[in-house]
Amino acid sequence: MIPARHVSRLVQSALDEDAPWGDLTSAVFVPADAELTAHLVSRTAGVFSGAAFFAAAFTITDPDCTVEQRVPDGAGIAPGAVLATVTGPARAVLTAERVGLNFAQRMSGIATLTRRYVDAVAGTGVRITDTRKTTPGLRAVERAAVRDGGGANHRFSLSDAVMLKDNHLGVITAGGVSLTDGLRRAAVALPHTTHIEVEVDRLDQIEPVLAAGVDTIMLDNFSLPDLRRGVELIAGRATVEASGGVSLDTVRAIAETGVDVISVGALTHSAAALDLGLDLAPSPR
Repeated sequence: MIPARHVSRLVQSALDEDAPWGDLTSAVFVPADAELTAHLVSRTAGVFSGAAFFAAAFTITDPDCTVEQRVPDGAGIAPGAVLATVTGPARAVLTAERVGLNFAQRMSGIATLTRRYVDAVAGTGVRITDTRKTTPGLRAVERAAVRDGGGANHRFSLSDAVMLKDNHLGVITAGGVSLTDGLRRAAVALPHTTHIEVEVDRLDQIEPVLAAGVDTIMLDNFSLPDLRRGVELIAGRATVEASGGVSLDTVRAIAETGVDVISVGALTHSAAALDLGLDLAPSPR
């Protein structure tokens, strides 16, 4: 769960961007005393995410706004489903509408795509995770949506865990140091609680990396036969992560090779926004 103060900070920043000097249209054309009720409605099937951000857009704009959440984050939704109801001063509701929708549509799109990947590997025991391929400044938001879709999060930042990729390994071995020795020598500087993951792109790198005592080995852009062989070579001595070339068409076959984790950058960098709308409730006659 994202702390409320972080939700408020991000939403306030979005509101400041969208209406830096107020909402000119609403201020001129909407009566100051007008009130309205509107429903957040799904136009398509998917998974809902972003309730706190949607509500904050309205309550920050005007504390007199109230938002009744009808559907929890992570719930599957059908076309026409009412997800939340907003009531308050018309000017405030109209001013906050786009910001609230932007958060909910973006997060619901990520949650929906994540659920499709999770469903695709059901029964294999494989964990679907995101990557650091997120919108700058919105990583916490997008990763919350991944969790709402049933996925898991990879390391949050460069500060959270060691992850050595091909360029790191090239630097370590550039002076003729063996891969195993290079990894071992550097690792002594780490706290014993620090997780170490190493990315490999060839089968012959696996044994030298394992000999250094790492925790996770990422098999990057391996073919299906090589993934199966890699899992056999690692033989439970480290967690096995697969990455690269993952799509909804390939993820099941990748999971069936025996890997433990599949990381999917597309969850955050390629998810389409879910089609949601804010519809005015009919006026009483």
